[in-house]
Amino acid sequence: VQLQAFGGGLVQAGGSLRLACAASVRTFNTYTIGWFRQAPGKEREFVAAITGVVDTTRYTDSVKGRFTVSRDTAKNTVYLQMNLLKPEDTALYYCTADGTLKLSTRGVDYAYWGQGTLVTVSS
Repeated sequence: VQLQAFGGGLVQAGGSLRLACAASVRTFNTYTIGWFRQAPGKEREFVAAITGVVDTTRYTDSVKGRFTVSRDTAKNTVYLQMNLLKPEDTALYYCTADGTLKLSTRGVDYAYWGQGTLVTVSS
């Protein structure tokens, strides 16, 4: 499974960005897709995930109500809509894939990783 994340950029606080994660697998709708981020000098952290098949979602507390993860099966793409962005959301964002329905918040549970896309939120 190959993943490609894109859509990052520079935005002012309070603004929005939509990240996309495109996957190169025909059974894309069966994979759980996760988003993680890593800010400079900090550990990687879970952001959001969407399970395969039933598209159940999960978010870390700091993004609940601001971020929305969704899937477009026809385009083999998962989106992370980020609204009301804050400077503390600045990080390199990674999309990941797992062939189970665990909806894990742990990076070790995801077998496939894409390259990161940088999100910078200015104050």
